[in-house]
Amino acid sequence: MEKKQASYGKGAARMAPMEVSVEAGNGRESDWLDDDGRPRRSGTVWTASAHIITAVIGSGVLSLAWAIAQLGWVAGPAIMLLFALVIYYTSTLLAECYRSGDPETGKRNYTYMDAVRSYLPGTKVKLCGVIQYANLVGVAIGYTIAASISMRAIGRADCFHYHDVRGRSGKDECKSSSNPYMIVFGVVQILFSQIPDFDQIWWLSIVAAVMSFTYSTIGLGLGIAQTVANGGIQGSLTGLSVGPGVTSMQKVWRSLQAFGNIAFAYSYSIILIEIQDTVKAPPPSEAKVMKKATGISVATTTVFYMLCGCMGYAAFGDAAPDNLLTGFGFYEPFWLLDVANAAIVLHLVGAYQVFCQPLFAFVEKWAAARWPDSAFIARELRVGPFAISVFRLTWRTAFVCLTTVVSMLLPFFGDVVGLLGAVAFWPLTVYFPVEMYIVQRGVRRGSTRWVCLKMLSAACLVVSVAAAAGSIADVIGELKEYRPFSG
Repeated sequence: MEKKQASYGKGAARMAPMEVSVEAGNGRESDWLDDDGRPRRSGTVWTASAHIITAVIGSGVLSLAWAIAQLGWVAGPAIMLLFALVIYYTSTLLAECYRSGDPETGKRNYTYMDAVRSYLPGTKVKLCGVIQYANLVGVAIGYTIAASISMRAIGRADCFHYHDVRGRSGKDECKSSSNPYMIVFGVVQILFSQIPDFDQIWWLSIVAAVMSFTYSTIGLGLGIAQTVANGGIQGSLTGLSVGPGVTSMQKVWRSLQAFGNIAFAYSYSIILIEIQDTVKAPPPSEAKVMKKATGISVATTTVFYMLCGCMGYAAFGDAAPDNLLTGFGFYEPFWLLDVANAAIVLHLVGAYQVFCQPLFAFVEKWAAARWPDSAFIARELRVGPFAISVFRLTWRTAFVCLTTVVSMLLPFFGDVVGLLGAVAFWPLTVYFPVEMYIVQRGVRRGSTRWVCLKMLSAACLVVSVAAAAGSIADVIGELKEYRPFSG
């Protein structure tokens, strides 16, 4: 099956004939081909929603209590709601760019970069590619770190329970490193990375979406239970207080990093077009289906985020941890924490694939265009949902190994999450969707709509730069005391 990911830059000229032949090479009506000659898409509002929820309700939800703790009861929920509205709006703009021209019969843009290429100059296409794929690598690293933290939490909860029933503390015996868990997660990803593309992982997204709701619900329940045990709601209107252990500058940096954490928690625009390309052909148009799926997903996740973040802050106050489910001061009921953390791991297995498939497909399509007669690249062995070629096995395995090693070098969950959210938020979630929409709809320069769109983009740029600065400051602080591979 033809991969959905397009190339850019140097390989684009070679690939143009291939794309033309796919678009125009099959004009006959068929029960199993779409209007572009590719196998008929079967995605619906619900499968698209599952993909989005898998991408959105990820490890980011675990850091929201910490983010609200930095901002307080007033600014925290307000900023979370503001991010939700901005991301929903810009996602609807981006959904309009799936087809060039007519929304039902226009040329399809199979990837985010294809859409940028259709509307914006070549330099911006290359810039988009660098930012998008660098961010996807970063997401893979962040998810590996998050999965290892949850796996280690399962081991620690079981260890503490074992020693507790024997009347011992187990404090020293239960220490462990994240590195072995990262390796285990990497091995699992090597296996699942042999699934060729989005069409083949819809079932993995549905499982991952269910796991998202599972651990979010458990986190919410534990937050409520802890709040009741405390005898009241913790926290303050302005968040973390300056005082012993927290300087005024640290307060500023952490508040800015909180913006990045919230942005990361909602990040999915970089794969929106790829998800939209799984939706079955009109009527209704793919854009209408995707807008509905986006509305359902953003509303659902915002409710969960508000509940989990706010109840986590209510339970812990200013001491809220950067990973909610590993920050509880107790390990009982240990089985419930095990279920929650196992659900996180299962979710991240699917989320890793949802985010990495566009990068996998891009490299493989570029290689196929560069060496079209190579059996090393083209020859495949299909086993169920897996399509194994020597090149795919080699390149995807190398990628997973690289992200695993980097994760072992930098296991700073909260800092990595904040930095990723900050770096990707403005260019991929706001700037490119706004610019493409202006070109597509012919929004007149200087008009009210043009000014409003530009002001939105400028405001989000300021937020993104500030959040990145806060996250970088924290990473630098962590590196001063960290020894590589110490876990």
